Amino acid sequence: MELIFASHNENKVKEIRSVLPDSIQLLSLNDIGFHQEIEETGSTLEENSKIKAETIYKETGKNVFADDSGLFVEALNGDPGVFSSRYAGTGNSEDNIKKLLNELNSKEIRKAYFQSVFCIIIDGEIHYVSGEVHGEIINEPRGNQGFGYDPIFVADGHEKTFGELDPAQKNQISHRFKAVQKLINFIGNL
Repeated sequence: MELIFASHNENKVKEIRSVLPDSIQLLSLNDIGFHQEIEETGSTLEENSKIKAETIYKETGKNVFADDSGLFVEALNGDPGVFSSRYAGTGNSEDNIKKLLNELNSKEIRKAYFQSVFCIIIDGEIHYVSGEVHGEIINEPRGNQGFGYDPIFVADGHEKTFGELDPAQKNQISHRFKAVQKLINFIGNL
């Protein structure tokens, strides 16, 4: 099955491609020549993933899914949440990390979770799957693997940050991997 992933983020594309079965041919927005930015105007991960998936489905008429992910920090009332990628206002991951660590500076509770929500459109029908991973935010970045907030997030039951884990290790526990597994199961049941 050919499936478009409505993303320009090649890190996410690579991460998802690495775990999909051979029966699913994943195409990114770059692969299909769609270079426009899709504005995320939703107030939830579900809304943003739907906006992206519907945009590409209307453009191509092909099966598609889109992801929106966020980091939800308990001590910050769930922030940065849906605004995770643009938290500092610059679109730069290092700036986002600095802002988050600054806001957590005086907080003792550092529990957080990553959530990824996929909106899937198959033959015009909309479906959702999601995945979560819980953990905590550490005081300073460690590791240069991954992307986004990975260098400051340690999943429950682990000692290394997502930034210190090699991609295969991260893929076994990440929020996106859990959502991808649900996507694979969903497609397998069609």
